[in-house]
Amino acid sequence: FWLKFSATVPASTFKAMAPKFDPNEEKYVVLRQVGGEMAAASVLAPKVGPLGMAPKKIGEDIIKATLAWKGIKVTVKLTIKNRQAKAEVVPAATSLVIKELKEPVRDRKKVKNITHSGNLSKESVIEIARKMRAADRSNAKVLQGTVMQILGTCNSVGCTVEGMKPTDAQDCVRAGEWDLPDA
Repeated sequence: FWLKFSATVPASTFKAMAPKFDPNEEKYVVLRQVGGEMAAASVLAPKVGPLGMAPKKIGEDIIKATLAWKGIKVTVKLTIKNRQAKAEVVPAATSLVIKELKEPVRDRKKVKNITHSGNLSKESVIEIARKMRAADRSNAKVLQGTVMQILGTCNSVGCTVEGMKPTDAQDCVRAGEWDLPDA
């Protein structure tokens, strides 16, 4: 009975081992993290461990890159080549709006569910829209579409624009009351 199943299996049925890691190849790892703070090694280890990187060293690189965004949750893009990591902040609309409000850094463990009640100027909204277009983070064809996206983000964040609700500002943009440059 056992002889029937113990026949030799051809070597071609076994899968080959995984290819060797090429050190010159660029790998990208994208993660969300609070600026200026160290992520837990347990979060970084599964992402950078297989690439031969130490999570603690990567965490220190991320802290250096995100110091300007202290206390704000940002997207960080790690570029890994030759076992060297370079961290860069990829701006999101929410992060840019909150940074532009210039609120004091809060203790995330004590203060929860914060409402951002600041006021943005029209110029700062246009500047944020330009940053989003420069970073290729907006799919809008013209600057007006990107401004509308930023005003929608202001609405979800809870801040006002030029002293009015962001939805009212969107109506002004649609009506052509805001003088928006072409680019």
